[in-house]
Amino acid sequence: MSEAIKTDVLIIGAGPCGLFAVFELGLLDMKAHLVDILDKIGGQCAELYPEKPIYDIPGIPFVTGHGLTEALMEQIKPFNPTFHLNEMVESIEKIGDPGFRVTTDAGQVFECKVVVISAGGGSFQPKRPPVPGIEAYEGSSVFYSVRKMEQFRDKDLLIVGGGDSALDWTLNLHPIARRVTLLHRRDDFRAAPHSVEQMRGLVASGKLDLKIGQVTGLEGEGGMLSGATVKGNDNAISKVACDTMLPFFGLTMKLGPVANWGIALENNLVPVETSAFETSVPGIFAIGDINTYPGKLKLILCGFHEGALMAQKAHRYVYPDKRLVFQYTTSSSSLQKKLGVN
Repeated sequence: MSEAIKTDVLIIGAGPCGLFAVFELGLLDMKAHLVDILDKIGGQCAELYPEKPIYDIPGIPFVTGHGLTEALMEQIKPFNPTFHLNEMVESIEKIGDPGFRVTTDAGQVFECKVVVISAGGGSFQPKRPPVPGIEAYEGSSVFYSVRKMEQFRDKDLLIVGGGDSALDWTLNLHPIARRVTLLHRRDDFRAAPHSVEQMRGLVASGKLDLKIGQVTGLEGEGGMLSGATVKGNDNAISKVACDTMLPFFGLTMKLGPVANWGIALENNLVPVETSAFETSVPGIFAIGDINTYPGKLKLILCGFHEGALMAQKAHRYVYPDKRLVFQYTTSSSSLQKKLGVN
């Protein structure tokens, strides 16, 4: 287990609301670390609709999910937040008044005075392919994410999917794997065009195998794969020799471990009061799509508002003896100095 990281605030979820919370907390001299189960920053905006237009961000007539994420990252740069990606918070333990010890599935421990849950509808969980008996191989030779590339060195890899994740890992892992086979149900890909072009180039040069079809069965003993049965679009059955499979069938939202954190829940959402969006546990706040209250609207702009009010209350926990004077960024020289404004 890692040595505990001490910080003022731990934010669970690095989507737009979690990112903007860094800004509001930073203005009030609170340092934040962020944990996200995804391998990238931006939450749903980055993972589910990076190119989808968003029209209701105040003052920005049009922006993509990726563009909004980029803009928020630029905005919070003065506050140097630390991100812990590919990690899921498993437990939150109360150790003070206020004070929490938070542990992730990677064994990282945080000690903080405030926790902000900004996890959208919960944690993203990979969709399991409809392959009989796949559960027996999960965690030993079937993996839904890549945390350490070295784990796949000299492996016979079968990567299944046609989106960005499947193509990105095909390109990243083929130099270190013994052999990589990419399998997709059709010869048409949803990934970035340059990635598809790179992949086809490797196939043409014989450095990569591409098969069209679907996995219908797995072979191997004791949770270790030895091969997969593939049914082609012409119904022909073939075998692919592999000792590791990476299926990328997209993500689904699940509440996940939030249900075990000792926080009151209501229909798989976290009820909060509306003066600061605090949960039933003092010092733990919930902002964005994961919270619920009378009149709640699941809009990014509402999550931004919730983050601003949350920060005001969080300041009381982090600096109990310090009087908070409300200031505007337009007129406060001290706030402008924090933002690096000349």
